[in-house]
Amino acid sequence: MESLLSSSSCATLFKPKLISPIAPKFNPKSFNFKSKYPLTNQPAATFAPLKVANSPADTTVSDKAVPPQMKAWAYDDYGDVSMLRFDGSVAVPDIKEDQVLVKVSAAALNPVDFKRRFGKFKATDSPLPTVPGYDVAGTVVKVGSQVNSLKEGDEVYGDVNEKALEGPKQYGSLAEYVAVEEKLLALKPKILDFSQAAALPLAIETANEGLERAGFGPGKSILVLGGAGGVGSLVIQLAKNVFGASRVAATSSTGKLELLKSLGADLAIDYTKENFEDLPEKFDVVYDAVGQCDKAVKAVKEGGSVVVLTGAVTPPGFRFVVTSDGSALTKLNPFLESGKVKPVIDPKGPFPFSQVVEAFSYLETGRATGKVVVYPIP
Repeated sequence: MESLLSSSSCATLFKPKLISPIAPKFNPKSFNFKSKYPLTNQPAATFAPLKVANSPADTTVSDKAVPPQMKAWAYDDYGDVSMLRFDGSVAVPDIKEDQVLVKVSAAALNPVDFKRRFGKFKATDSPLPTVPGYDVAGTVVKVGSQVNSLKEGDEVYGDVNEKALEGPKQYGSLAEYVAVEEKLLALKPKILDFSQAAALPLAIETANEGLERAGFGPGKSILVLGGAGGVGSLVIQLAKNVFGASRVAATSSTGKLELLKSLGADLAIDYTKENFEDLPEKFDVVYDAVGQCDKAVKAVKEGGSVVVLTGAVTPPGFRFVVTSDGSALTKLNPFLESGKVKPVIDPKGPFPFSQVVEAFSYLETGRATGKVVVYPIP
């Protein structure tokens, strides 16, 4: 089954724009992707600048201040981006005993979001209508009776769906509030603001779990296919700075080679000019985030592993679907706090909440670097 989780996007955080009035319903026939998002030779991305996040008073909301209704983006049927609609009167979700209610400050988009909207896994999806969104960063405003560690006022981040393709939540993170199991969340690193934190959960958990499943460790070499994407950019950093890789190689288009080097790649391969499978050097692990397993297996050493996120699988390749786990984020928090691992956000963002349609339209062009982030969410 084709994996729906690989992410693409990342780069410099720009000063967030003031939210504009809600855009009218999107007309895909009149939307010119090439003129709106032209290809350029500009640098693809840089690290999101790290800073100590502010904690504005309006992000800490007591239970008494939680309204009965919220603003959210939703769709009532499967289809393209035109299915998305803004709804200013969605009921704020109730929380279960093991859940917290999060006042959402930022969310990030992933390919799984639009593939879900296309109905790629409708047999295991939650009922329609759907409020999309997996990645979240925000503030706890209410806790269930069985919540042990989190409390009101905690700034948290995480992937709200434990199993991405099996019964994902009907009410996701593209809303003012979301109900999330405590075990899926972690405290937000203080050095990151909400938009930076929202860029991480699904991608960094996918990167980390794939490396663990491949048995990657100190002294081993790795080739990352799609190194400038949301997952790939984090695989490079984790392999180098967390797992102790002896050598990291990665592929991208010409304009993104410098980004790969800044992330820690020892060898940046321009896939428009070189065939990585023809290189004499072979690797202990190949992490395929782009769907080229048939070529990836030619670049792996005998006895090595090929991690596959999308496309057909050729042995010794293997595919997995990430399991959301707040403890994995907690484990990685020290590397985020120290700056050894950094989020990369596409330079066209963050997109304000009023421009969720535009954000999805851009992500679906396949041109995004790192993560596409939605911020601020009122």
